[in-house]
Amino acid sequence: NMVRYSTEPDAAVPHSKSRGSHLRVHFKHCRELCHHIKGLDAAKADKFLEEVIAFKAILPFTKYTGGIGRKAMAKQHKAPGSKGRWPVKATVVVKDLLSNAVANAESK
Repeated sequence: NMVRYSTEPDAAVPHSKSRGSHLRVHFKHCRELCHHIKGLDAAKADKFLEEVIAFKAILPFTKYTGGIGRKAMAKQHKAPGSKGRWPVKATVVVKDLLSNAVANAESK
């Protein structure tokens, strides 16, 4: 094990990891995406990511909101200032990471 984490995951809860490196996507988009899907089960998260790619659902931006326009759709998530976007490129990358994590869980 090369990396030491500050907390070891609870073995009773089913879990897995995946990571990407040198991804050509905006960090801020990825941060908002991962923050939103954290805690969802994999199927639900995957469905949400699909909807963002298809512009059926919006990603609420909560931290990096400077210069982001207001969208009526963002009210569904009670986004602060109704700010949200549809970061397609980052969503595709995160979706790929998620499917990799699911595959890792199945092989474990």
